[in-house]
Amino acid sequence: MEPGYRVMHLDEIDTIRFPDEPIPDWKPLRRELGITAFGTNAYVAEQAGDLVIERHDELAEDDDPGGSEEIYVVVRGAARFTVDGTSVDVPQGGVVAVRDPALVREAVALEAATLVLVVGGRPGVAFTPSTWEERFLARGIRS
Repeated sequence: MEPGYRVMHLDEIDTIRFPDEPIPDWKPLRRELGITAFGTNAYVAEQAGDLVIERHDELAEDDDPGGSEEIYVVVRGAARFTVDGTSVDVPQGGVVAVRDPALVREAVALEAATLVLVVGGRPGVAFTPSTWEERFLARGIRS
């Protein structure tokens, strides 16, 4: 029986890589920990200049109703975030909060081995995992 909690290091979670696609390396944190109340994942950039957060907004598309607010925490390294056309360099420990789901956001690593933790959810709405996670797992390579 599980004790109701789990302790682990982010480096213990497999990284899903997409060598032939412009998708950042992904650590499926929510799935690994069995979290069902909110979305959370981590993304890794091996080299400076690599994409660490793909260009996207949180508007509705396909099976995803959209509307999520997100926070991005730079756990390791540093990243240049661009939100709604404005860029800012965010060091280790820095946080970017994007409340407006329509704002386009992305980030590029400024240092090798940059790792960004993402937490998000729709205000006032129970969380439902998106099917993009299953699609990414099917397309990616575990390492």
